[in-house]
Amino acid sequence: MTATESSIATARAAARAAADKIAQDIVGLDVSERLALADVFLIASAPSERQVNAIVDGIEEELGKKDLRPVRREGRSGGRWVLLDYSDVVIHVQHEEDRVFYALERLWKDCPVVDLQLGENDSAKAAVSSESE
Repeated sequence: MTATESSIATARAAARAAADKIAQDIVGLDVSERLALADVFLIASAPSERQVNAIVDGIEEELGKKDLRPVRREGRSGGRWVLLDYSDVVIHVQHEEDRVFYALERLWKDCPVVDLQLGENDSAKAAVSSESE
């Protein structure tokens, strides 16, 4: 089983919104074969709590335009790691220090990477190539 087209479309829209807010290392992982509760994990990071929250605001605004609202939101007040749960897509926006410490990509390294269709120079491409080295 792989992630649904609907989940991938949601992840791509969220990734574009995150990129618009200068998110770093944007990566999508197809977790559908490992988890029953979600199809895609989207992970992005930022160097400050303020930027983490700005990225979260941008994602919620963009997905809200598609009538999508998170069923759960955690970590907003701290701004270090915000989780937005859109049922099939779970978005993690982390402070870059927390991202290195928790290393979600390493925990889910067996999962295929989702092509987020971001531009050639976007951080997602850099993150994918650095993970494979």
